[in-house]
Amino acid sequence: MFQVQQTEVAILRLNRGLLHFIFPDELRTAGSIPISSSSIAAHTAISKKSEIFNNFARVKHASIFETIKLGSTEGVDVSEPLPIQKLMSAPVVDENAKVLGVIQISRKGSEANFAGADFSREDLHELEMAAGILAASSVMRMS
Repeated sequence: MFQVQQTEVAILRLNRGLLHFIFPDELRTAGSIPISSSSIAAHTAISKKSEIFNNFARVKHASIFETIKLGSTEGVDVSEPLPIQKLMSAPVVDENAKVLGVIQISRKGSEANFAGADFSREDLHELEMAAGILAASSVMRMS
């Protein structure tokens, strides 16, 4: 949908004040993000607002999860994980306006001009629709 690799998609589920990665698998055991933190994912969960960061590399953020090697991607050398250059983040909210988690789509590259096109408002709208579908899925309701 967004012309990104699987390694550029993250789905986090909110449980007891912590955001836990449920996708990609490699990040399931990498730790969790307190919603009290200053992370983009936590801000998305608290504000219930979707956002685009087309200059993400310049946004102050914890890059710990970017250092984890993710599954081999066809035609991409994954010996060194690439930094996130562009990011969209949307809350996954149920029918009662309760935040279930966060979905993020990124574009990674050694530099911003190698990471693909900027995300658009239309892309963000598509991500919000995907978050709505995700909210209805059983994967977001497991504890």
